[in-house]
Amino acid sequence: MVKVSAKGRPAGTRSGTRKAAVTRKAPAVRPPRNTSKAKSSRRRRPLKGAALATYAGVVWDRLHALYPDAHCELDFRSPWQLLVATILSAQCTDKRVNMVTPVLFARYPGPPQLAIALPEDVEEIIKSTGFFRAKTKALIGVANALVDRHDGQVPSTMESLVVLPGVGRKTANVVLGNAFDINDGVVVDTHVGRVGVRLGLTSEVDPVKVERDLMALFPREQWTLLSHLLIWHGRRICIARKPRCGDCPLFDVCPSSLVRAKTR
Repeated sequence: MVKVSAKGRPAGTRSGTRKAAVTRKAPAVRPPRNTSKAKSSRRRRPLKGAALATYAGVVWDRLHALYPDAHCELDFRSPWQLLVATILSAQCTDKRVNMVTPVLFARYPGPPQLAIALPEDVEEIIKSTGFFRAKTKALIGVANALVDRHDGQVPSTMESLVVLPGVGRKTANVVLGNAFDINDGVVVDTHVGRVGVRLGLTSEVDPVKVERDLMALFPREQWTLLSHLLIWHGRRICIARKPRCGDCPLFDVCPSSLVRAKTR
């Protein structure tokens, strides 16, 4: 007698009926990759040597044509006023600084007057520029240093400027290039650093190394104006969050361009 399981099939045997074959879903076929588009969106390899020097010349020519009136946007009438304005411009817009300095200079026309100023009075005037306590300390300190060491006059050498309170190489370059017409270096602020990397003129992020790379690519007589060109471009077109590559005269050669040249 054959034993029958509770499920109605002979015990010790497999199911009496074969299970229907399971139809597997065919994998989705991906469309062929648009290789031409993929290649065009890739960054170009960094230029070197003579090719980079030639490219730097193109950058200069096109930016100079776009901004023929590029200049320092801090208002000043003397090396002293530019030195003060540059110290105040740290983490602050030039527009805001230009609103503050007329009041400051009216009250403290030169280093002798600012050297004996009460810190709280200076702080009240420059408060809107941010970091006003640190800036007040730097301004009064540099005023005293100029009175004690330079007869109240701003020196015209890098060596003498960078040892003053609150004055680094960037500030010294601003003063030398714009107040004394001395090309001792390239001013590297946030705009110059960002635009320099985007344009492929440097791969560095340290301001000192960025300045070194730019000085090697451009003639000395262009250094001061170069910083203005890159700053103006960074403020107007090569904006930090959303660069306007479609309006940029370098869109066809810039390695970071978000648009493709029509000639490709």
